[in-house]
Amino acid sequence: MSADERQSDPPATERPGTGPDPAIEAREARLTEWMQAAQQGDALAYRQLLEAIQPMIRRIVRAKIRDEAAAEDVVQNALLSIHRGRRTYRAERPFGPWMRAITRNTIVDHFRERKRKGDREVELVVEEFADDREESAEADARLAPELATALASLPESQREAVTLVQIEGLSVAEAALRAGVSAGALKVRAHRGYRALAKALEGARVGGEWRSERPGAGGRRGD
Repeated sequence: MSADERQSDPPATERPGTGPDPAIEAREARLTEWMQAAQQGDALAYRQLLEAIQPMIRRIVRAKIRDEAAAEDVVQNALLSIHRGRRTYRAERPFGPWMRAITRNTIVDHFRERKRKGDREVELVVEEFADDREESAEADARLAPELATALASLPESQREAVTLVQIEGLSVAEAALRAGVSAGALKVRAHRGYRALAKALEGARVGGEWRSERPGAGGRRGD
């Protein structure tokens, strides 16, 4: 068995059967406040933030990676990604989910690199992070059939960019981190996807409504 064993992420804000934990909610709010202050140039707040999140990130990483040295490398890479992306963090959003998304992406990068080097014991299939995929699938299910079909026809890189920005509502910087590319590359992919979608959806709406949603169209979404 590989030294890297995947387990469930530790809970973020809830304990089973008890609802949100007030102490954890307070901690999450404090992290957000520190990050907001850090963006305004508060060095002390930034230092407090980094000291607070390092053990949190380490717990997430060690739940996925058993090898201590490899796990510590991933922790430091996650902290570096947070540092590099700190000015692109959107202050109106909670910090915790943003931090955990960057950490998950860093873990994925670790397994991808191991697989690239020929480690046959690594099965990098993204069911490892099925929660992200399931949320995206639920969003796709809410799309009009015309839009879902057009989106599915896009090249994978363009479909990912459009989905992250327009459907999941991420900023370009957040989407770029998720996709593992630069913000500029993400923008190019998204704009190409928008143009392709516009062409594919010509005539798909009548009077502001999708054709599939007009009376007599044979059913609505979710029927």
